[in-house]
Amino acid sequence: MKRNRSLQLYMKEHLSLYIFVGVIFITGVVFGAVMVGALSPEQKQEILRYLSNFFSSVEQGVFTDVKSSFQQSFALHIKWILIIWVLGMSVIGLPLILILDFLKGALIGFSVGYLVGQFSWPGLYFALVSVAPQNLIIIPALLICSVTAIAFSIHLVKHRFMARKGTFYEPFMRYCGTVLVSGILLAGVALFEAYVSPVMMKWVTPMLITIAS
Repeated sequence: MKRNRSLQLYMKEHLSLYIFVGVIFITGVVFGAVMVGALSPEQKQEILRYLSNFFSSVEQGVFTDVKSSFQQSFALHIKWILIIWVLGMSVIGLPLILILDFLKGALIGFSVGYLVGQFSWPGLYFALVSVAPQNLIIIPALLICSVTAIAFSIHLVKHRFMARKGTFYEPFMRYCGTVLVSGILLAGVALFEAYVSPVMMKWVTPMLITIAS
């Protein structure tokens, strides 16, 4: 009962932040998808060549070093979260957190938009197996960390510059705990990307190689 009340209080206090950050992220997704149409034919051809080599590598089973794949994937995800964590501890970092959320959305929107625009249904299938599964965890973790970082940054402003009373230790530990839990979830995502994603991508790449060649 107490836990439910705490959750309700948390959502009441942070709902506006979640909506705001969510809108920023979705705006980034739309922007990334629109950017696909702004590419020149030469740029599209260059990306197509890169993807063609990538699809061939996947089909040939080049990505078999799961340890290296896990380390690279986990390092990429954890750096993103740690940057948000550091920015949240500085007031000037607050707008940069929003920029990171926008960029993350733009990357996803561009990736999916290009695959679908260039390869039609096979591209959508590839996006569903290579982009969607891990982002079901990555995106919520990113948004939760961002909201927590923004809330903590606002708390710092009130605590330091507006001379309001309140404890600093508890919000800081809650902030660090959120980042730690997100890091654990992202480790699981990295394992998925290292062990499962290559197998799933290999199912779809034959269709894409035919179109790209």
